[in-house]
Amino acid sequence: MHPYPTALEIIEDSTLEIDWSDGERRRYTFRELRDHCPCALCDDKPTGKQQPTLLPVLSATEAQPLRIQGMKPVGNYAYAIAFSDGHDTGIFRLEYLRHLGEAVT
Repeated sequence: MHPYPTALEIIEDSTLEIDWSDGERRRYTFRELRDHCPCALCDDKPTGKQQPTLLPVLSATEAQPLRIQGMKPVGNYAYAIAFSDGHDTGIFRLEYLRHLGEAVT
């Protein structure tokens, strides 16, 4: 059985910590999670390359520090993460989350 999250905690308004069922704790910056969003808008699966980002005009909300506004489980295999920049279409599979971030000792 694959490890699964047992606790989620926001640290210092910029970092997410996840405790995993096998005892490991991992730390993820909000920016890292946003930059590694696996949705079709952010990641081109056929080529494996990220889509180039156009230079849009930023709204007042988008110009603020990046935050996680919500996390909802998707079945028993993933989380949908909503970011303060309005992006909320990424579904982060547990196996993918487990490989991101860094272990907390």
